[in-house]
Amino acid sequence: MDFGFIFSSAAGELFSPTTAAYALAALGLAVHFGYSGLLNFGQAGFMAVGAYGFAISTLTFGVPFFVGLLIAVVASSIFALLLGIPTLRLRADYLAIVTIAAAEIVRYIVTTNQLTAVTGSANGLAAFEGGFYAMNPFPEGSYLGMNNRDFFIRVVGWSLVAVCCLLVWLLMRSPWGRVLKGIREDENAVRSLGKNVYAYKMQALIIGGVLGALAGMVFTLPRGAVQPANYGTELTFFLYTCLLLGGLGTVLGPVVGAMIFWVVLSLTQGILYGLIESGAVTWLNTVQAGQLRYILVGIALMLLMIFRPQGVFGNKKELAFA
Repeated sequence: MDFGFIFSSAAGELFSPTTAAYALAALGLAVHFGYSGLLNFGQAGFMAVGAYGFAISTLTFGVPFFVGLLIAVVASSIFALLLGIPTLRLRADYLAIVTIAAAEIVRYIVTTNQLTAVTGSANGLAAFEGGFYAMNPFPEGSYLGMNNRDFFIRVVGWSLVAVCCLLVWLLMRSPWGRVLKGIREDENAVRSLGKNVYAYKMQALIIGGVLGALAGMVFTLPRGAVQPANYGTELTFFLYTCLLLGGLGTVLGPVVGAMIFWVVLSLTQGILYGLIESGAVTWLNTVQAGQLRYILVGIALMLLMIFRPQGVFGNKKELAFA
């Protein structure tokens, strides 16, 4: 078993585009749940809206990259409004029900055969990333063992993560962010001070949704294709895993949580596949090993919740509302 290759592959996940996408989406969940107390179980839906909004506008209407980016952001904002208007005045569990259902509705809509010409149905859409890579300033060559396209998407993805983390950090240190934390702890107390709790919740839902839409774009650009199967409910649960690993009411927590999540997944997969190929494990095949790694991550998450429920960067004060 080649441990050098296994560990190098796992280390490569630290700064992969997929990890950057998960970090952005988990940061959006931190705005929703960690700072606002909004139980959003449909972050995968925001990612799908962002990815499809960009892909459809690029392929169908031929818009430039930044126009497609703007359309994705606007689409996610409208999606947040549609979710929030009927639910944000109700208990948090209603938002959870609506968001998880809405994410599935989005996924089923894009797989409808009648919309195949626009959404590609179950096959999805492809070949829409040309405008993005046309902006690549790096000439052809090797950059830290990567080609110029892979290096470019990593630079863009992690730069976006850094900018969004800074913006969220500044927002949460502002009076607006302090009101948001107050709503998380006791929204009736905040309402008694004359604050429009509904408006603050809606703003938080939109901001977290926009982060999810940006994550959807970063997630799909390296693949050059967007497919509905990638935006199932399990994606939202993986994002919550990243959030819990790093810490709920933190800015860097979701980023570190996403890194840990993907490194552990890659490491467990590499070790399990190596044991199967070497013949040390005969009762397991590669398909079963792919499922077993998620079981192992789930066990690790349960142990984390028992021995350090606040996550890597969190503190126990942040758990008072949960």
